Amino acid sequence: MCRDCCCGSTKVTGVDHAGQTARLRAEVPVRISACLDVCEQANVIVVQPSAAGRAAGGRPVWLGLVNDPHATEDITDWVRAGGPGIAPLPEILDLYAFTPPRLSAATRDRRGVSRR
Repeated sequence: MCRDCCCGSTKVTGVDHAGQTARLRAEVPVRISACLDVCEQANVIVVQPSAAGRAAGGRPVWLGLVNDPHATEDITDWVRAGGPGIAPLPEILDLYAFTPPRLSAATRDRRGVSRR
């Protein structure tokens, strides 16, 4: 879950960012990330597959513009059902799914990600 320059900030108005984070944390494992370099998609949540989901071929699913409490509930329901690789992505969440761009050089440098 991105919570940096745009996501989780007052730049995205009308959202209870702390409430969204707390709601997700109450139901599923949450890891807070620095900027994911897709600010135009704020608020961004990346759903990682579980070990079983990875073994079944699940890949991370990037969800953007998650600014509605109903979307947050749909995400928690999907993750509780198994998430990527285990449970199909609900049609409603398909509206939020996007393919992330490759990390920019600046983002890689900021995170210390190797350029190899």
